Amino acid sequence: MKIKLLSAFALALVLASSCTQKDDNAAKIQALEDKIAQLESSNTAVTPVNAQSATPADPSSLGGFEFAEMEYDFGTINEGQVVEHVFNFTNNGQSPLVISNITASCGCTSPEWTKTPVNPGEKGMVKVVFNSTAKSGAQAPTVTIQANTNPTVTRLRMKGSVTPKLAGAAAPAGPLKK
Repeated sequence: MKIKLLSAFALALVLASSCTQKDDNAAKIQALEDKIAQLESSNTAVTPVNAQSATPADPSSLGGFEFAEMEYDFGTINEGQVVEHVFNFTNNGQSPLVISNITASCGCTSPEWTKTPVNPGEKGMVKVVFNSTAKSGAQAPTVTIQANTNPTVTRLRMKGSVTPKLAGAAAPAGPLKK
């Protein structure tokens, strides 16, 4: 009898606490919904505490890329061949153009570029070298340029196809017996 009484008491206690938790959760959800509605109805923007203030760049302080071409098609090459292409540009901005960094999409591609500031109206270059070793099929390596331009990121692309080496044409795998 005592066990049944204790079980009933424990069940009542659990039910009472779960109802209290449901009421607490419902109150929290309602408070969040009220806060969201308040934010949506107000016309003031909320700036996060950790946000950095950014002001638009003055166009007179920016350089500008004007590339003759943004993509180079190297056609079909054999695996192992190296393709080089120079992308020439003119600074059509208001101030000297400075390339801060260029990154390649993969290790098979390496860029070189004009490291000195390019004055307005002057020319610069980005040379891209693609090594097709261990590559086959359609290829589209890119280089991403970061500079004092608007937008700050510019992408150049090479594209083409690499014909794989024939398995029989490969060099012997080990030493030859005589």
